Amino acid sequence: MTPFLELRGVTVRLGRFVLEIAANFDGGWTALFGPSGAGKTTLLEIVAGLRRPDTGRVTMDGRVLNDGAGRGQVPPQRRGIGYVPQDLALFPHLSVRANLDYGRPPGDDDAFFGTVVERLEIGGLLAQRPGALSGGEKQRVAVARALLARPALLLLDEPLTGLDAALRERILPFLQRVRDEFRVPTLYVTHNADEVMALCGRVVVMEAGRVRAEGATRDLFVPREAPGWRLR
Repeated sequence: MTPFLELRGVTVRLGRFVLEIAANFDGGWTALFGPSGAGKTTLLEIVAGLRRPDTGRVTMDGRVLNDGAGRGQVPPQRRGIGYVPQDLALFPHLSVRANLDYGRPPGDDDAFFGTVVERLEIGGLLAQRPGALSGGEKQRVAVARALLARPALLLLDEPLTGLDAALRERILPFLQRVRDEFRVPTLYVTHNADEVMALCGRVVVMEAGRVRAEGATRDLFVPREAPGWRLR
């Protein structure tokens, strides 16, 4: 079976750090798991088209996005990818509604807009600006904006980082709702094993720019003594 997203021989050098990746991703939710500095965000930037690899080939649903031989380099806006970076990249001078409208396909129907707003429970925020929102509200707005672009692939870069434990517990159900109701293939970057278990059926474990392990989440994680999970 052809993988939905495939990276073959992908390398990029950033100073002394070298990312060297070969991996396949199916059409579900896959975690990119590993410590800070493992190369997870760099990998997302390559898939999104924000960073060009030195070598290698990236294909999505049979379409070449990057080709190290120079035969293909699809620009970010033509990839059909929704990317939520760690800083969320919301426009501070625009209202929430204007942020959500940014990047929507021309002529997109209002019914889908209403569905996304309802599922993420942000209808009461539409007239506000990002500076007036809590951290959890900003996260939901950023995910909603990515979904409204109707992406073929969603990239979420540590969306719960910086939130306290109680707020993470409140946001997780919204991400599970996105996973179950919108069914967009997703790469989910995190260093939190509990998030991986709650959201992702598969995991790619990264360390020092390389894939250490990959497979079904329940094959790679085991319960720890305290409530929660750890890498096997």
